[in-house]
Amino acid sequence: MKRSEINKVIKEMEALLEKHCFQLPAFCHWTPADWEDKSGEYDEIRDNMLGWDVTDYGMGKFDELGLALITLRNGNPHNDKYKKPYAEKIIMVKEGQVSPMHFHWLKMEDIINRGGGNIVFRLFNATKDGEKADTDVEINKDGRKYRVKAGSDVVLKPGESMTLYPYYYHEFIIEPGSGATLIGEVSTCNDDEKDNRFYEELGRFPTIEEDEPPYRLLCTEYPKAK
Repeated sequence: MKRSEINKVIKEMEALLEKHCFQLPAFCHWTPADWEDKSGEYDEIRDNMLGWDVTDYGMGKFDELGLALITLRNGNPHNDKYKKPYAEKIIMVKEGQVSPMHFHWLKMEDIINRGGGNIVFRLFNATKDGEKADTDVEINKDGRKYRVKAGSDVVLKPGESMTLYPYYYHEFIIEPGSGATLIGEVSTCNDDEKDNRFYEELGRFPTIEEDEPPYRLLCTEYPKAK
């Protein structure tokens, strides 16, 4: 992705968050210059990859296959210094974008429609070797537990939520005509380096073409503490 495209996406998400009155912690507003003098007091942000994350999954088609999100809090399964067993994200998805089919080996998550359009999920159970199973999928949606056929669509309207379990293939889009949407995620610890299994091989973080200065640093770009 071009840096100018990433900057534009972050500003769009900031506007959507403001529209829905969702307030961010201070570190989400820091500029690259602000980061230069941040001491080791802020290592939790660095080590646990909190903050901005914009990806096109390495495919160069963000408007079709992309995601913008902020990790607000997270533990770290690779560092005993951090004891949090949970994580929280806020995500922006626009009409026309697909979050591609994937599951997590370990993470269990609740996905919450925080406002905007309707989220349409397509769901499969995964086999132990990472293939799609044809078995019915158990849905746990706002306290209601039921089953649907493999590959069925499940719609989350604003305010609704659903639990996604490990080995639970899912992809989602925004229902056409319903507008850009904010999605909340509350989960066990998030590990983007080792816990994602995409059905089709994809990258997780973008390759960036620096055509202008960064507006915000992404969670993979923080300078080390001085």
